[in-house]
Amino acid sequence: MAVLLREAIGDRLRHARTNKRRTLREVSRSARVSLGYLSEVERGQKEASSELLAAICEALELPLSELLYNVASDVAAMDAMELESQEGSRQPENKGEVVKSGENVALRTTISSPGMQVFVA
Repeated sequence: MAVLLREAIGDRLRHARTNKRRTLREVSRSARVSLGYLSEVERGQKEASSELLAAICEALELPLSELLYNVASDVAAMDAMELESQEGSRQPENKGEVVKSGENVALRTTISSPGMQVFVA
């Protein structure tokens, strides 16, 4: 199952917001985006434009480049896990959990695999 980019971006935005102990309302006001729309972006239900992502990142004091780097790392880790399971090889050692909700999957762990270690939060 391929991870959707909008879901990975939403997971990272929510993670950044909750780590900074900010509410949806605070971030939506600061980013000048409706609370409902921000919530849908965080849940991976809406694709955010580059302008909207920049505004949300600015409101979170999170460099856009850091968000995109972390999202790319998450997607790469998910791809590696999917590839390993398709090949029938040894599953990566999982020090944490893979959180699944319906078809949505979010990594919240440190994953160790032969030749690779990725931190995903």
